[in-house]
Amino acid sequence: MSEETLLEFPCDFPIKIIGLNQAGYAQAVLDVVMLHAPDFDSASMEMRPSGKNKYLSLTCSVRATSKAQLDALYLALTGHPLVKMVL
Repeated sequence: MSEETLLEFPCDFPIKIIGLNQAGYAQAVLDVVMLHAPDFDSASMEMRPSGKNKYLSLTCSVRATSKAQLDALYLALTGHPLVKMVL
């Protein structure tokens, strides 16, 4: 295996996405996640607003099948204009 990773695939992998708490943000993130992890259960997405409600943190636990899949998902999320940070 040429890709170096400590993960064993497939595995459940949580991703935290943070952006401004605005209309359409959660759906936009969900659309990106579903593109890269079509079996993701949208009902399992956890939402947590910041203390002053300016930001919204979304946690999506995807069933990751490869490092390439996770890399592509991270690139798509970090490149999205509504996303401020991906952990």
